Amino acid sequence: MAGLKLEIEQERPFSSVEEEALLNLLRTADCLQRAFHRKTRDWGVTSTQYNVLRILRGAHPQGLTCSAIGSRMITAEPDITRLLARLKGLKLIRRHRDRHDRRVVWTHISEAGLGLLQEMDPVIQRVPVELLGHLSNAEKAELIRVLELARQRNENTEECCGAGAEKRG
Repeated sequence: MAGLKLEIEQERPFSSVEEEALLNLLRTADCLQRAFHRKTRDWGVTSTQYNVLRILRGAHPQGLTCSAIGSRMITAEPDITRLLARLKGLKLIRRHRDRHDRRVVWTHISEAGLGLLQEMDPVIQRVPVELLGHLSNAEKAELIRVLELARQRNENTEECCGAGAEKRG
C-alpha cells in the first residue's frame, strides 16, 4: 500500500503534519470499516446493525433504551429510531414501552437476534486478526495507545466520540 501522499496524487497534499495524520486516520478507518461491512453483509445486516445487536446481546436480558444504545455505538447514528425499526422488521429485536414511564422504550435482542450473532461469531471474531494481524503486538499496543491519546482530548466535546448521545436517542 502506498503512502497517503502518493494515493491522493496532489502537488501539495497537506498543509500540516496534523492534517496528514488526520487524513491517514480517516482513510484507514474507512478502509477497515468497509472490510468489516463486507463480512457482516453476508448475513443481511449492516455493520451498524451488527453493532446494535452486539450491544443488546451485552445487555441481555435487561435491554437498553434508545439513548443508552446510542451512547455505546462505535459511530454516531443520527437516526437510531429508524435503525431499530429496521432491526425490528427483521425480527432481530423486540421493543416495549416502560410500564412506569410511557415515554421510555426498551429494546431487547430477540432469540432470532441471538441466533444470528451466534452464527456470525466464528467469522466476525476472526476479522480483527485478518485486518490487523500483520502488525506486531508492540505495534498494536502503540496504535491503541496513540488512538486513545488522540481521542482523549476530544471525547468531551459534542463533535466527538458519542458525546451528546443523550440528545441523539
